[in-house]
Parts: sequence; structure tokens; C-alpha cells
Amino acid sequence: MAGMADLPSGVVTFLFTDIEGSTELVDTLAERYPALLQRHHELMRGVIAAHGGVEVGTEGDAFFVVFTSPAAAVRAAVEAQQLLSAERWHPRSTVRVRMGLHTAEAVLGGDNYVGMDVHRASRIASAGYGGQILLSDATRTLVAPALPVGTRLDDLGSHRLKGLPGPERIFQVTVEGLPSGFPPLASLEVRPNNLPRLVTSFVGRKVEVHEVTDRLSSARLITLTGPGGTGKTRLAIRVAEEVIADYEHGCWFVALDALRDPELVPSTIAGALDLRVAPDRSVMTTLEEFLAHRELLLVLDNFEQVSAAGPYLGELLRAAPRLRLLTTSRAPLHIHGEHEYPVPPLGILPELRTAFAPTAESLSRYDAVQLFIERAVAVKPDFRVTNANAPAVAEICARRRTCLSGSARCWVRSNGATACSASRNGDSSPACRSPAAVSRWRQRTSYAVAMSWELRSSLASVRCSI
Repeated sequence: MAGMADLPSGVVTFLFTDIEGSTELVDTLAERYPALLQRHHELMRGVIAAHGGVEVGTEGDAFFVVFTSPAAAVRAAVEAQQLLSAERWHPRSTVRVRMGLHTAEAVLGGDNYVGMDVHRASRIASAGYGGQILLSDATRTLVAPALPVGTRLDDLGSHRLKGLPGPERIFQVTVEGLPSGFPPLASLEVRPNNLPRLVTSFVGRKVEVHEVTDRLSSARLITLTGPGGTGKTRLAIRVAEEVIADYEHGCWFVALDALRDPELVPSTIAGALDLRVAPDRSVMTTLEEFLAHRELLLVLDNFEQVSAAGPYLGELLRAAPRLRLLTTSRAPLHIHGEHEYPVPPLGILPELRTAFAPTAESLSRYDAVQLFIERAVAVKPDFRVTNANAPAVAEICARRRTCLSGSARCWVRSNGATACSASRNGDSSPACRSPAAVSRWRQRTSYAVAMSWELRSSLASVRCSI
């Protein structure tokens, strides 16, 4: 795998690949699986090297590769599929690899790439099936005039993908002699839903997403708890995107933040489901009859506003055996069968409290730093974490009560002053003061902390909210 110095910069093409159904292969082949995986890696690495690709990372059966030439990236994907198809695998196994490519400006964060475009490439690959090559519209535009011989591009239309704010137009590279008919892409349109579209990418929380997803397979009511700003809503939406294929009748988001009357919760749920209530029937009766024979997930956001409505949820669960509820609240609901999942803050850097000398490379492994970089690059495209500014970046991400922790929302202005919404914790940080106050505060603090405010002020119009 490449180190930071070996990673290409500028406009690059990201390629993500993984084996479809690898878990089943492990179960089927048992002790023979490592040899199969090794052969898969040999074929992939041979093609990557032959076409000038740089291996960024490998995790299990998945590859993350970058190319400076989009045409070379597509040629590598096509050749890899041809070799994988021609390989004589174990009689009880079929190795099918899905591949996704996207071309964009590279954003380096330490020893890896960060930013929305990395997520976009990964999600395009995840939407496909074994043996399929998918391209973003950006890659398609660049490679269409010079496709490999024996290939064509098929427009699969626009699709909403997990964790991305808007629809993506996706194309399939169809290769002569290889399978070309695949099921509909695994996009959010596959199941009915009204899940909100996040305007920024979802960073980190891999462990939390996995744990909550796993619990949903057995628990019918899970409550994500934690103080405001810890990311409960975003985590709930991300989990719903992850599991939506498991629910025949989809996933539905119910916003409760505007409610104060618990009696309005049933009608708000009915509204999210687009149900019409007959004049001679109650809302609860209508909901119970509608949900009784449906398999779906309800995401109930900000339930602490109407915690007295908890008994309504118990009634719905009893009436609808295939219903699952995922709620967010600052405190548990205390309903029979509830599973509480406390949501921890994102990416605290405990080493700063000891003898930790942060560098660009050492910070790259922290989710909070990746999130900071993505938000910063959105308004200042040339922003990079360097060894010079790494202490300031680390300080911003480590201080629990700065705007990046979620306890306040800050808008950094080009003149160095900031306007800050009131923190629920009563934060009186210098971000809420005038430039003169910041200057006086800087004289009383350490260089690293002072630099964090200078760095923050340099990012004009950054809205720091998680």
C-alpha cells in the first residue's frame, strides 16, 4: 500500500472493488478460502500495476485504488473482470467482484484521501453487483471517447445512494463476452422511503452503524441517546439507509422536533406515511391497521420533546409484529422492550491530554479530523492539513465544547469575528467574542490553542456543525 508521499494529487480516478457474497464463500470453503482470497489479490494487483494504479488500501476482499488516468482506470477494471471470469476457481465457488469508479480532485488528509468524492466512489461500487463495472457521470464524460475495444456504456439513470446528499447518474461498462444483465442497482429507490437527504457526507461511525444495524435484527425498539449535537439524527438516518433493503415496505422518517404535545405524535406518524384518516376512525386505529401486515422501519427523531407519547409506540409494536422503531432522544423512553444505545461524541483526541505531538499523518486516522477537513475544503478548496497546522487542527477537534463538538454552531466570517448560537452548555468560548477579545484571549493561552482560532478564522464562512 502507498504512503502519503506516493499518493497522486490533482484530478484522479478512484476505484473501489469488493467480492460480492464473500461471507458465504468463507462459510462454503472454510479453510480453502484464504487461498482463493490470495489468488484474487494476485490478479487484482497485477492489473493495478500494469495500468499505473496506486493501491491506497486493502481491507479483507476490498481494494481502494487510485489512477491518474481515468481511461487507464477503466481499462484496469475491464481487464480485471475478464481475468476473474476466466480464472478456474474452486468448483464450489464463484468469485464475482463489483467495481465502481469516480473521477474528481483529490483531497489528501494525512496518509489517505478524504472528502465527499471518496465516499461517492465507494457508494457507486456498493450499489452494483458481482461482475458489474459502474462509473460516475464525471468518469463517463472523460472516458467515453476512448473506451476499450469490445466495451460500451449503458446509462442506468440517476440514483440516490447511501450517505450522499443528491442523486448520482450512473453508467455501466458492458464488456463483450461477460455478463451484462444485472438486477436494479441497490439504491435508496429500491424500497419506498422518505429519508432526508443529508447536505454533507456522513463521516466515521463505522462501529456505531454496525452495532445499531446488528441490534435491529433482533430488537424491535432501539433508542439512540445522548446530548444535543452528538449526531444521533445523522446516525439514525445512516442506519436506515444501511438496512432499507431488509424492509419490504421501506423506511420512514418522522420529525418530532416541532412538537410539544404528545397527543400529536400518532397524527405526525400518519402524515409521514401519507395516510388519510377517515372521519369515523381514530388515528391510532388507522395506524395499527395500516402497519399490521407491513414490514417497515420508523425513524422517530427528537422523541425527548414528546416523551409522554411512549405508550403509543408500545401499542403500535403490539399491533404490527413486523414493525421496527429507531428513535433518537436525549434520554431513554422507558418502554417495555426498549434497547438503549448511547451515542458517543465523534473523534475525541485523548492523546492531546498527554505528550501528543500531532502530525498530518497521525491525525488522518481520526474521524473528527476527516470531518473537519471535508467541511473546510467545502469553502476553502486548497485547505490541507500539514505538520505546521496539525496542532491547531487537533486542538479544534479535541476541545469538547468547541463548535466541532456540536455544543454550538459557529459561522466564521472573513474579518475574523464570529457569530455563535448559544450553547446549551453555556459555552463562552472566544469564538463568540470580537476580534479584540480574541486577541486578548490569545495572549493568555498556549500557542496551539491560539493557532486553532487563527486557523478557524482563516476558513471564511465555514459553518461548523456536526
